[in-house]
Amino acid sequence: MRIFTRLALIAGIGLSTPAIGQVTVQLDFAGPYLAARHAALQGDHRVAAEYFLEVLSGDPENHVLRGDAMLALAAVGDWNRASALAAELPAEMEGREFADLILQIARIRDGNLAGASEAIAEQRGAGPLVDPMLAGWLFLGEGDMSRATETFVSIIESNSPIAGLVPYQLALARASVGDFEGADRIFSGEEYGPLQVSSRGLRAHAQVLVQLDRHEDALELLDTALERNGDQSLVVLRASIAENPTRPYDFITTPQEGMAEVLFNLSRALGTEAGTTLPLIYARAAHVIDPEHVHSLLLAADILAETGQYVLAEETYAQVPRENPLFVDAELGRSEALFQMDRTDAAVEVLSALVRDYPAIASVHTALGDVLRRLERYAGAVTAYSDALDLVDRSRERTWFLYYARGISYDNLEQWEEAEADFRAALELSPGQPNVLNYLGYSLVEQRRNLDEALDMIERAVTARPTSGYIVDSLGWVFYRLGRYEEAVDPMERAVELLPNDSIVNDHLGDVYWMVGREREARFQWSRALSFGPEPAEAARIRRKLDVGLDAVLAEEEESGGQ
Repeated sequence: MRIFTRLALIAGIGLSTPAIGQVTVQLDFAGPYLAARHAALQGDHRVAAEYFLEVLSGDPENHVLRGDAMLALAAVGDWNRASALAAELPAEMEGREFADLILQIARIRDGNLAGASEAIAEQRGAGPLVDPMLAGWLFLGEGDMSRATETFVSIIESNSPIAGLVPYQLALARASVGDFEGADRIFSGEEYGPLQVSSRGLRAHAQVLVQLDRHEDALELLDTALERNGDQSLVVLRASIAENPTRPYDFITTPQEGMAEVLFNLSRALGTEAGTTLPLIYARAAHVIDPEHVHSLLLAADILAETGQYVLAEETYAQVPRENPLFVDAELGRSEALFQMDRTDAAVEVLSALVRDYPAIASVHTALGDVLRRLERYAGAVTAYSDALDLVDRSRERTWFLYYARGISYDNLEQWEEAEADFRAALELSPGQPNVLNYLGYSLVEQRRNLDEALDMIERAVTARPTSGYIVDSLGWVFYRLGRYEEAVDPMERAVELLPNDSIVNDHLGDVYWMVGREREARFQWSRALSFGPEPAEAARIRRKLDVGLDAVLAEEEESGGQ
């Protein structure tokens, strides 16, 4: 589900922060105000809120500051304080669309659906992007399914860029009033064509099929989805249907839940290309309206993590209850946030606990393997990847990554035989995978084995990923190892263009230049390589080349039995 970022403009709400505008502050509060603006622009909404509130305390009649503080509070999910500030903004104030949005969400959360309908009629609701779909659910709340349907259909038949989102909402509305046949016509694509639905849409459709006495079709739908989607809520639903083929429909049953789904889907559709503030607030709003909407909580945490707000992200992931099927997904996200905060031991402990508590979930073992590999704890990574492989169908193409990652770990443990077997197993499953082709090909080059095969692998990898500096570097280096120095020049120069600040790539280009007689340029590249912080052993070798030249270094290494 992808919508053009111009949706942000249709929302009638600016995406930059601070949201309301520029402001003059008292000199005593200039420092906190600048800190607030900097935090807001960096997406650190909690710090921004604290500083904006501090400045506001010294200038309580400053409505621009009030609006900025309101926005930051909404972004961290503090809807009570955000709505209190929003209520104090003058109705005629220019740029108060966020205030209207926040107050509308508060009405819906509190069950004041009549007030929400009135606000839309007076054009002071959640904005032109949101209000039409909310209106459909509000009519349903009044018991008027006919008018709700008319509202949704009018959007679908319009040229609005949100039209593609609305058949899903109409299907949910039909299902919520027991029209499961009508809902299935939409979910199946019969009425409006194929829908692009998330795991939540799959859950809804599966439950609809159960109500139509088609539980086998529901199980088949979920089985197909689970082949490519590890969402644990699908796993739990499948088990529930298998155990009780007549289970009741309980996905979206109230107008409030429907409106939360509207905001969640808009958050996903907007993406973060045009900014993260509005998608984050939509995700927060969905969870405020429907606290059981855990996917919106995860989405908010993901947005925070994407923008580097790892403390807030970790805290948001931690709000997912242990009994919820999405707890595992949340803990995986929390572990990554901890890792990014350099709390690596805590990240490993989170994953180790998941392995203990959920030993049958392959993705948990894979995540542990990934973290241990990043920490260069390769023996533990091998064990984790092996445990994951024991839980999956090893004949499936997507399993290539487990073999590839375990192969890297074996290689770093200097267990090359096992590593090569894993790389070749990965290529059997995914023959054109450029990462595997490059790693195995480069390793063979470094070992000076099967150089023709290595060249073929790397050429295929370059064809698949021509803008990868590391893969292009591998192509130049295999030509170098084959003694085809003139052929090595072009790919090595391209590799340096793609990775200008990489010590290894610059070092390689220096070696190639030396071998074609361009010694001054070689020394320049070696000097550049030194400036980019190579490993100590590599740095010593580069300095030696600068002192005596590459030929002498190679002769010294051959004499000592080195590389």
